[in-house]
Amino acid sequence: MAHTFEELVEMQRAADEAHTKVLELRDAYGPPTQKGGWTEVQTETYETAWRAWRDLDRDLGATVSEYAKEVGRTRPEIEAELRKILPDPESGRGTTEG
Repeated sequence: MAHTFEELVEMQRAADEAHTKVLELRDAYGPPTQKGGWTEVQTETYETAWRAWRDLDRDLGATVSEYAKEVGRTRPEIEAELRKILPDPESGRGTTEG
């Protein structure tokens, strides 16, 4: 299936928005290992957001690989081009834990 770079940008944007939601929940809830932990609702909310991000990121990765092959470039080249347009949500946060 032929893809356009604009489609990749939209997919990256959706994955980044989902990632940002995960980061916001993590900041709001604190670490799950804290005294008292998370409530069941917090755990379900976080896990749902994390799965959404994971699925969007997985689909993006597959599509980026297909696109790179179609245009005769490498996946890292395409990913770098995407990050020039849409910086990583974790850049400047001081962590890269996922």
